[in-house]
Amino acid sequence: MTAVATPPPQGNLLASILSEDSFRPAEPRKIEETGLTAALVETLILKYLTLLGSASGRQIADQVCINYLILEPIFNSLRQRQLVIHGGAAQLNDYVYTLTDQGRARAKAAMEQNAYIGAAPVPLEDYIVSVEAQTIRAEAPQKRQLQKAFSDITVEQQMLDMLGPAVNSGAGLFLYGAPGNGKTTLAKRITACYGQTIWIPKAITEDGQYIKLYDAAFHEPIEQAGNTLLKTADYDRRWIKIRRPTVVVGGELTMDALEIRHDPRSNVSEASLQMKSNCGSLLIDDFGRQRMAPIELLNRWIVPLENRIDFLTLATGKKIQVPFEQLIIFSTNLQPKDLADEAFLRRIPYKIEVKDPGREEFHLLFKIGCKGASCEFKPEVVDHLIEKHYKPARRPLRRCQPRDLLNQVRNYCVYNGIPVEMRPEYFDRVVPSYFTVVSGG
Repeated sequence: MTAVATPPPQGNLLASILSEDSFRPAEPRKIEETGLTAALVETLILKYLTLLGSASGRQIADQVCINYLILEPIFNSLRQRQLVIHGGAAQLNDYVYTLTDQGRARAKAAMEQNAYIGAAPVPLEDYIVSVEAQTIRAEAPQKRQLQKAFSDITVEQQMLDMLGPAVNSGAGLFLYGAPGNGKTTLAKRITACYGQTIWIPKAITEDGQYIKLYDAAFHEPIEQAGNTLLKTADYDRRWIKIRRPTVVVGGELTMDALEIRHDPRSNVSEASLQMKSNCGSLLIDDFGRQRMAPIELLNRWIVPLENRIDFLTLATGKKIQVPFEQLIIFSTNLQPKDLADEAFLRRIPYKIEVKDPGREEFHLLFKIGCKGASCEFKPEVVDHLIEKHYKPARRPLRRCQPRDLLNQVRNYCVYNGIPVEMRPEYFDRVVPSYFTVVSGG
């Protein structure tokens, strides 16, 4: 086990207080501490060399994310068995390694069995320990964390008072209301309430299978001091430090994405969305518009929401148990009661309606938007807009509209080579084309 989740020695107390990490993967000092066999690491080395042709020992160590000193005995073993040869000298008593014919044959066989090339994987059990140590349920964010997370957007105090307990619970949440009122924006800010960054493995192994977990589409790395020629990292580089993830999926979501997806050609698997969002938030945006029936999706999650564990199937057919430790947020334009039955709604304890903004907030949204558009805010122009284009047509105010209308005015002004200003006649020009598309709301 390479994970460290226990209190530090007294001498490291100050570092512990100053550190955000509730979990930090300790750097292994020998191959046994990685939880992997030397044979598995050998195949990663051989596959990398067949891809690159030749590489120094330290280049290979950087690729597989294992300390060079740990790999030295493996390099010596590969050389003694005539799978690699020294192709030349490298810096700091290192060598350039090249495959022999026998080594190429071994690498080819390994590639046919499994085409994964990259960081050495982390055993599933170590990943489970990391999730339990970094769960959002241990965070219990309070009012000040919420106010900080939502400081760059306008949120009424009443809304914050409703969101606070929901975020604090770490349980499921429905955000519902008319489109354009910022449900998705709210949901994306919620993860920030939990504050900390977390550590995740780049890849996981179980039952001989490789599961890629790190996904650049959802995970934002936090830069760490890496290896140099004279200094090694003080953590297990098979792991990567990221911001707590917010995984957002919309109408494109399919049931397949909720399972471990296996590529039969490479024999490499991809983690499910639940695993990628562990210790963060999973936002199902525009819920009810997916290609599957809402009840099908909800039934998939009844047991995980209740027990905080999920059961997934590997390509070998083996069932594995993984943590289900994220805040699931359903954002929808529909009423929750029209999407789910009572049994499921009981497992999503918080249902919060995101209502239309009032006139005062509408002015504030224009004021904020004017800063981004680099133009002077004129409240009388907003009043003109409401009286002429909203009240007669009985149009509801929506939070997205100030930003959208200001963008339209800016585009109109730039096209005509005139200064960007809030003028009634400019809004009179752009309103018809805007509300022709988003009519009536």
